[in-house]
Amino acid sequence: MASLTILSTPKLLEPEDLSLPLGNDDLLIQVTSAAVFAQAHIDGAVLVEPAQLCCGIAPAVGKLPALSSLQQTMSSIGYRPDRRVIAYDDEGGGWAGKLLWVMDVIGHDNWAYLNGGLHAWAAAEGALSSGEFTATKNPSPSQLALDSQPIAEIADVVSAIEEPDQVILDVRSRDEYLGLRSGSLRAGHIPGAVNLDWELLKDPHRHWRLREGLREDLASLGIDQDTRVITHCQTHHRSGLSYLVGRLLDIDIRAYHGSWAEWGNDPHLPIE
Repeated sequence: MASLTILSTPKLLEPEDLSLPLGNDDLLIQVTSAAVFAQAHIDGAVLVEPAQLCCGIAPAVGKLPALSSLQQTMSSIGYRPDRRVIAYDDEGGGWAGKLLWVMDVIGHDNWAYLNGGLHAWAAAEGALSSGEFTATKNPSPSQLALDSQPIAEIADVVSAIEEPDQVILDVRSRDEYLGLRSGSLRAGHIPGAVNLDWELLKDPHRHWRLREGLREDLASLGIDQDTRVITHCQTHHRSGLSYLVGRLLDIDIRAYHGSWAEWGNDPHLPIE
């Protein structure tokens, strides 16, 4: 069987790699609802809710929040530039990946993903705690600056359609890609985009760890370390995972954060 071949990288942690209690240099972040966190979380983790990673403004509700909102979120969890951020979620990496994309956007490269997240941790008999998350009292403000390199906008995607060394990776379902259903006014896909359903990036039989052989799967779509990639879904939630996979495989990848919510609602943009 093909190995994951991502993957001897410090950016991917298995449950056995995570030692508790955490040191002060690590910031462990669970990206779930507050209700899930209250029910189960890894001891010492802090909470970022998915909505905190989205601007919430229609139609492209999943775009990057305002800098002031990000600063408030990061301050409330005790973020510091000198800490390693370790992210996980309860769904196999979509929301954790989006958080790590945000880390890249604020120029914080010292991060890791806990493979399989909450499910893999529990299956490995890792200890779980319960109780609500309490934000940091009197947080010191996090002065953040944005790096646009991990972000793709409409103009970047339009340019990529005509460039043979760029691939647009659509990780929506096959039905969405084919235009059989859509969460936007228009159905279909960006011209020339290739499709790989995000569900195929994670393995339910291995407690939602990343699937084996992802490098080979992407290569079959024309994606390798010599390719520039723009990935998207409907609201840049599912493409949080494909962005994460690309980063772990050392692929030059950006996320189109407007995604199909923006593209499919703009009648002036081309579709297939």
